[in-house]
Amino acid sequence: MSSDELWRMSASDVVHALRQGDLAPKDAIEATISRIEAVDSDVNALPIRCFERALDQAKSIRFGDDPRHLAGLPIAVKDYNDVGGVRTTYGSPIYAENIPATSDATVATLESRGAIPIAKSNVPEWAGGHTFNPVNGLTRNPWNTGRSAGGSSGGSGAALASGQTWLATGNDLGGSLRTPAGFNGVVGLRPGPGAVPRGKRLQAFDTLWVEGPMARNVADVALMLDAGAGHHPDDPFSFDAPSSFVTALEGFGQPARVAFSPDLGIVPMAREVREVADNAIQQLTGAGVDVTSDIPDFSGALDGFQTLRAVLLGTMMGELLESERNRITKDIVGNVERGFDVTPEKLFAAERDRWTLYHRMAAFFKTHDLLICPSASIPAFPVDLRYVTEIDGQACKTYIDWFAITFALTMTSCPVISIPCGFTEDGLPIGLQIVGKPRGEAALLRAANWIEELFAIAPMLPIDPRPSPTA
Repeated sequence: MSSDELWRMSASDVVHALRQGDLAPKDAIEATISRIEAVDSDVNALPIRCFERALDQAKSIRFGDDPRHLAGLPIAVKDYNDVGGVRTTYGSPIYAENIPATSDATVATLESRGAIPIAKSNVPEWAGGHTFNPVNGLTRNPWNTGRSAGGSSGGSGAALASGQTWLATGNDLGGSLRTPAGFNGVVGLRPGPGAVPRGKRLQAFDTLWVEGPMARNVADVALMLDAGAGHHPDDPFSFDAPSSFVTALEGFGQPARVAFSPDLGIVPMAREVREVADNAIQQLTGAGVDVTSDIPDFSGALDGFQTLRAVLLGTMMGELLESERNRITKDIVGNVERGFDVTPEKLFAAERDRWTLYHRMAAFFKTHDLLICPSASIPAFPVDLRYVTEIDGQACKTYIDWFAITFALTMTSCPVISIPCGFTEDGLPIGLQIVGKPRGEAALLRAANWIEELFAIAPMLPIDPRPSPTA
């Protein structure tokens, strides 16, 4: 099997070959290294590499009958996650030479089930929707290298789309996994809190920030979720998966009744995103799915999220800000300081809004299988913009307004998957968010797998990076 054939294969097929002995972990690693060296100079998705560590780790891969085991498959790990013995920067000059001694709970769980980290995927400095930082530079979108790969899991999304890796870790507070999945035409799952264990760096009792898998298709996301889910003592909310997510895909996946909204009634939406999403929903209707517009009321979700996000960043970074203010980007400084300004009344209101929204969602799922909306209000934007300032002429109030449609769904605590649903006239992917019932990751993946087959975009991946037409 040639190196060129390998990087084009699905993760599921490569893992099957590894388990059958038709392929050795060393072969998969060498094919990955070859692809990274061939194309990453065009996108800068994987700036921190650990090739020798991966080859050494491959020598000790052993697996028995555990169907969750990845059998030595190399993966990319987001640079917000610690990998033992590998530089982990969080995109910050403060941690430019930071080398953690051990892998965090997310990575350690994957490694215990046969995943081999081969590189760290690029991130924004600390947080954000556009992947650039002063340590490792700017990540570009493989579909058009003049466009953003999104963020904060932009490196993971770009690496997957360009065939540099089969699986990649992502994490998601306000859309950091779903936005780059949409921008890069790949699949990303934000599971419910506790499904995938989180490391000690994160506030242990927060439920807004979750870890989740990214891949080129739904089946591969299920494969990675099987390998990454489970209880870990570092995460008090983590729990063992009740069953196999890969096996769940074997059931009948067509949803009976779903609700669709282009904007959840609360965000601006670019015309071309709305049009692509509408066309995708027409395909669902044509396939026999009952589509309604009866969505829950999301009033209060945006303000509530902004408040809770500010509190989380203040909790995580307040002490660091005291000692390292001059080495932290101004946008993040402002975000952390907003946490200091949150009054008890604002915090009470935010928690009430989240509490109320959850119960609205529970009522919604009594009559619907899924809630569907776009994964961002705009297509991938030019890389020379720090952030989006307007949407079809309507000014954004903050630098994260353009992905408000993702952080509104964060407030529900429901699992959300982003899958590609179509393209703009100039060839940029557009993603749809599909929301499932609480703790309903298996049913959500089964439905998303059926919808993915209907849209028929996954077979287009991976691609060679495409230069900007205006370059």
